[in-house]
Parts: sequence; C-alpha cells; structure tokens
Amino acid sequence: MNNEIQFEQEILPQGRTNVREIAAIDLGSNSFHMIVARIMNGSIQVLSRLKQKVKLAEGLDENAVLSQEAITRGVNCLALFAERLQGFAPENVNVVGTYTLRRAVNNDEFLRQAAAVFPYPINIISGQTEAKTIYAGVCHTQPEKGRKLVVDIGGGSTEMIVGDDFTPIIAQSRHMGCVSFASQYFKHGEISQENFEKAYQSAVNKIEDLGWEYRNLGWQSVLGSSGTIKTVHQVIAATLDPNGIITKARLNDLVEQTLQARHFDELNLIGLNPDRADVFVPGLAILSAVFDVFHIDNMRYSDGALREGMIYSLEKNFQVADIRARTAWGLTEQFDIDTAQAHRTAGSANLLAHQYTQWRNPILLEEMQSVLLWAARLHEVGLVINHKGMQKHSAYILQNMELPGFDREQQRLLALLVRVHIGVLKSSDIIPFARYDEQDVLALIRLLRLAVILNKSRQATEKTQTITLKTLRHPTDWVLTFEPAYLERNPLIWNELRQESHNLKELELGLVFN
Repeated sequence: MNNEIQFEQEILPQGRTNVREIAAIDLGSNSFHMIVARIMNGSIQVLSRLKQKVKLAEGLDENAVLSQEAITRGVNCLALFAERLQGFAPENVNVVGTYTLRRAVNNDEFLRQAAAVFPYPINIISGQTEAKTIYAGVCHTQPEKGRKLVVDIGGGSTEMIVGDDFTPIIAQSRHMGCVSFASQYFKHGEISQENFEKAYQSAVNKIEDLGWEYRNLGWQSVLGSSGTIKTVHQVIAATLDPNGIITKARLNDLVEQTLQARHFDELNLIGLNPDRADVFVPGLAILSAVFDVFHIDNMRYSDGALREGMIYSLEKNFQVADIRARTAWGLTEQFDIDTAQAHRTAGSANLLAHQYTQWRNPILLEEMQSVLLWAARLHEVGLVINHKGMQKHSAYILQNMELPGFDREQQRLLALLVRVHIGVLKSSDIIPFARYDEQDVLALIRLLRLAVILNKSRQATEKTQTITLKTLRHPTDWVLTFEPAYLERNPLIWNELRQESHNLKELELGLVFN
C-alpha cells in the first residue's frame, strides 16, 4: 500500500493533547498582520486573522529615520492587537519586525513607544532569518515536495529561497519592496513606461548576482507568497486561468494592461482590490524582474508565508516530513474518525486505483491517487455531526477547514469525492476543475464509491486482495471480478454493488461484477 496513506506513530504522538493558543504577529513594511490559532490534536486551527495597513515604509526617510507619524500608526495598531491577546503568556506570542524596522536607525524609539501599549517582546529579525521563516511557512502549508524556489515580495524587501523539503539551502533578502519602490519610482501614483522600466531595471540590478547560483541549484516547483504575488494570482485567476498560475506571458499581459493607465487610481483590472492598487504596479515590476533573472517558467501562489512559519516554529511536533499526514491525523483526532475503517477503505481504494488504466491526464496520476486515498481516510469526518447526510457534513468540513498540505484545487477535489461517495450519482454533481479532466474526476469518484461498498461491513469485512478491475471497450464500462464464492459469502456487498449499478445508470456508466 502507498506509504503516504499510513499514519505511523512516530509522525505525531498518539492520543489527544492539551489545547494551546498561540499568536504570530508580523510587523511588515506595508501592513501589520496577526494570526491567532490553537494547537489541538497535532494540528493548527486558525481562530482569527487581523490586518491593518500602517505603511511603515512610507515613514522611512533617506537617512533611514522612521517618522513619528509612522511610529504612531504602528503603535496604535499594536494597541489594538494587545486587546485581542489579553491573557496570552509571552511564550505563546511570536512577534517579529521585518525590513523597515531593520533599516530604521531609530527602531529603539519604536520599540520604546510600543512597549507602553504592547506587553510582548518584539524581535527585529535579519533578512536571512525572515527568508528562512517564510520558507518554513510555505513548506508547512503547501503540498509540493522536493526542491523548490520560494519568492516573497513584501513592502520593503523581497526574499528568495531554494530548499529541499523543509531545509533551506540558500536564502537571500534584498532591499526592494512594493512600498519602497512605489515612493521611489511611482511618485504621486503616476504610471508610465519610463517609471515602470526604471523600477524593473532597479530590481534586476539588485538580484542579478544571485541568478547563476540559484539557477545552478535548480528546482522542481516555484511558489510565491504574500500580497503582491497574491494580487497577481487573483487577477490571473479572474481573467486568464482559474488556477491563477503565474507565467511570464501572463505577467507581460498584465504589464501591458497596467501601462494603459496613467495613475494608480485609474487601474481597472478584474480581480484587483482597489486597496492594493498603490503597491500592485511596483510589485509587478519586481516580480517581472524575478521571473527574468531566475528564468522562471511558472509560479503558484502559496497562502503560507512568514506568519505561518512563525506559528509552526512554536511547536516542535510540527517538524514532520508529511504535512498531509499531520493534517489528516489532526482531523482524525478532532472528529474521532474510526481509523480501522479508514485504513480498510483506503486499502481498497489503493488496490482498485492501481488497476484502473484509462487516465486521461497521467501526468497528474500520483497527485490524483493521493487525493483519492485521503478522501478514503477522511470520508467519515462528518459522522460526528449526524449519520444522516453524513457525506454532506463531511464535504462541508473538508471544503471549509484550512487543510495544510492541500492546495485549493486539491481541497475542492477532496471535498467533492467525499460528498458523492454514496447515493445516486447525478451529472450535476460533477463540478468542473481547471486542473483535472472530467473523466478522471469521474473515475476517482467511482473508485471511492467502490472502496466504501467493499468495506460496508466495517470490522466484519472479509479481507481480500483478489479483486480485479477492468474496463471494456468503453472506459466507462467497468468489470469487477472477485475470487470464487466471494460474493456468495458476502451478500451485503453483492446487494450494494447491484444498487451501485442502478445508481450509475443516469450517467450511462456501466458496472458488471462476478
């Protein structure tokens, strides 16, 4: 059986753990962010997110002196955060200052005024520490494994990291950010070809010395995090590709559209939040430079970044190699899933999935089979609410919870598989995906439904590996062959298969068993 579906004891400690509330605060150059979360049953559950735009970098003058106006904005925000954190022990609050506070020669004055309203220590971290923490946040929340390039464009600096799994190999932070570039190259919000090219060339000059070393290390995937890249992702998702994958061609298209406006206020891009217009253009120039210097083919947006890295650094149990296993284990504990039944169902799904050969998109085969196995493990998560309509409860939970290790499209697929794992299957149930072929999605649904049927008797299920799945001339016509007398010994399974054959008729899907 695929090792990925196994929950080994050494991955996370067995048994329920004490609930611990923690908070992470990122004092960024553009905005201050706070995440309040709790650690329960080995997983992170976000309780609240607070964000306030303070534009700290705008208050940094040419002598690196932070203005009193900027200090006041930051201190007022921290006073607001302090109200939410009443009762938190200092060891459960992680607060870091980044680029602007690093640069400010009077950052001690900021810290002094902050201490009057905010009773938690603030750690002003180096650019390299910031980069490594961002990398940890991405790795702990995204499904990509192996070597990856992570890029984070903030208000005052840009971080670039190459690493293997959880281990960064090289991490650099350079003084270029969407807020600092906005004031330097787009004064008063004015947009022009000349301004954009100056910003772009400045970014190239700041990172071109890194190009050869990074490209020589290579990577299997590229992930981008934080506001600028999130905004570019959202615009692309709204206009070009539902997955929001960023490519050089799509960046060029956005640049052309952007340069048609003469001022930030005139930007009218679908998917662009007006509140981000003032940092979108300089961020776009920096991102274009990063793509060119590092020869990036495509980039996917990551929800996890600095704050998530701070959160996960507070708990040693999160230093594991399989993020999905940790996520699923947390759900198993939280919702009291029958682990024995989960193992049985996943085993049957695994057995059948490796016999199905009609995949339309074999490049995604490993990914799709992985999501199938997690669906088999988690399909009863909604049982804690009610057995009646359990599949709908399960789907709702999986669709709406934060699931580190699953990207948005994988999470949608997971929820769909669970939602339709029993009952009559209708054509309206098959929702479209940008990444997955409809026939492959349908195959995954059928595989999970069969796995559930084969284990309907739960602990009384007769174990067998002698099940053959074949397709006839048409890939929608399936034939299941069991060992002699198996169905006679298991009339419940025989009856369920007969009902399944009937349930599939609306979609003109054939199922023969003997």
